[in-house]
Amino acid sequence: MRDDPCSHGLWERTAPAAPRTGVLEGETTAEVAIVGAGYTGLSTALHLAERGIDAVVLEAVEIGFGGAGRNVGLVNAGMWVMPDQLVATLGADQGGRLIALLAEGPARVWDIVRRHGIDCEATPTGTLHTAVGPSGWAEVSERARQWQRLGAPVELLPPDAAAEMIGSKVYAGALLDRRAGTIQPLAYARGLARAALGQGARIFTGSPATGLQRQGALWRVTTPAGSVTARRVVMATDAYTRHLAPEIRTQQVFLPYFNLATEPLPDDVARTILPGRQGGWDTQEVLTSFRLDRQNRMVFGSVGALRNSGDLVHRAWARRALRRIFPQIGAVKFQTGWFGQIGMTGDNLPRFHRLDEGIYSFCGYNGRGIAPGTAFGQVLAGYLSGEIPEAHLPLRPCQPQPAAFGRLRAAGFEIGAQMVHLVDARR
Repeated sequence: MRDDPCSHGLWERTAPAAPRTGVLEGETTAEVAIVGAGYTGLSTALHLAERGIDAVVLEAVEIGFGGAGRNVGLVNAGMWVMPDQLVATLGADQGGRLIALLAEGPARVWDIVRRHGIDCEATPTGTLHTAVGPSGWAEVSERARQWQRLGAPVELLPPDAAAEMIGSKVYAGALLDRRAGTIQPLAYARGLARAALGQGARIFTGSPATGLQRQGALWRVTTPAGSVTARRVVMATDAYTRHLAPEIRTQQVFLPYFNLATEPLPDDVARTILPGRQGGWDTQEVLTSFRLDRQNRMVFGSVGALRNSGDLVHRAWARRALRRIFPQIGAVKFQTGWFGQIGMTGDNLPRFHRLDEGIYSFCGYNGRGIAPGTAFGQVLAGYLSGEIPEAHLPLRPCQPQPAAFGRLRAAGFEIGAQMVHLVDARR
C-alpha cells in the first residue's frame, strides 16, 4: 500500500516521536512570535531561548510539516549559485559574508546535533555532486576551482575515483564536499523543537496564524483559538506560507520534488553503494538525488509531484533510472513515496525581508534549506537580540518582488519533469 504522498513518507516512519505540543488556546505574550516550525523558525526559537528571550512558535499543522519533513536530507554548504556568481550579484562585502555563513552551515548543524543529542542519523561524511557527461564535468570542475580558491575542503574526483565512492560507473566524475553530509530531516526538525522547548521556548501546533494586527508598538498574531502579542514577529513559512504575508509566496516559484524509498537493501549490496555514506545529486537540470538511510534503504528523488499522471510517470522513471545507475540492486521495490515543494527565487538566492517594522522573514532557500535555514535562524536570533548589527547581516533587508508568471512557471516544472522522465534519455 502506498503512503499518502502528502505525508512525510519514510521520514515519518523512522523519526523519533515529536515532542508533546498542543493547540494555542487563549491569549499569551512573548518577546518574539515565530510563525512556522521548520528549520528557520525552530533554529530562531532555540537560539533566542538560549539567550533568555521569550519566544513562541505557531505551527499550522505539525513540527516539520513543510519542506523540513519532506526533503532528501542532504546537508550542503553554499547554494546552487557558485561563489563567484554570488559575489557578482551581491557585491564583495555582502557576498563574502553570505558565502562565509553558508560555508559553515553544515558545521552549525553538526554542532547543534552534538550539543543537544539529537537522534537524526547525522552522517557528516560529505556529499557528492555527480557529473553527467562533459558539461557536468565542466560544471563540477568550476565549482571545485572556486571553492578551493576560498580554502574549502572540496575534492574533484575523476571517473574511476567517483565510481568507487558512488558505486556506479555512469558518471563522468564528481565533486566531494567534506563539509557536508546527510541527516534524517524530520528527525532533525523534531530534535530542534525538543531542544528549543528544553531551553524555554513555547511551541503550539495545530495553530495556524490567521491574522496580524498592530497594537501600538506591538503585534498581535491571532489563531483560530487564541493569540500571541509580541514586539517582533518572524515569518518562517517559506514555500508553505498560507494565511499571512502572501508576498512571501508570490515572490517565489514553487518546484515540486519527490522521493521514493526502497525496501532495505541486503548488506552485501548496500556495501557496494555509497560505502562512505555520502549523499549525491547530479548536474542535470531535472536532477536526480540519491542516498542511503540507516536501514540501507535507497532514497531516490527528482523533480515532480507524486499525484495524478505524475505518480505513474515518476515512479516508472525511478525504477528504470535506479536499475541503470545501480544495477546491483536488481528488482526495484519501493516501500514508500512522498513529495513537497521548494521555493525558488529568480537569482537562486535566499531573501531577508523586513515586511514591516518588527516583522522579519528569511525565505527562498532554493532546495538548500537544512544548513542555511539553521544558520539564518541563528543569525536572526543574534540580530533580534541586538548582538548582530544590521550592517553585518549576510543579506540586506528588502521588500518582496512578485515573480513573473509564477503559477505558469510552477506548472511548467511538473510538465517538464514528466516529459523528461517519459523520454528517459540515457545519460
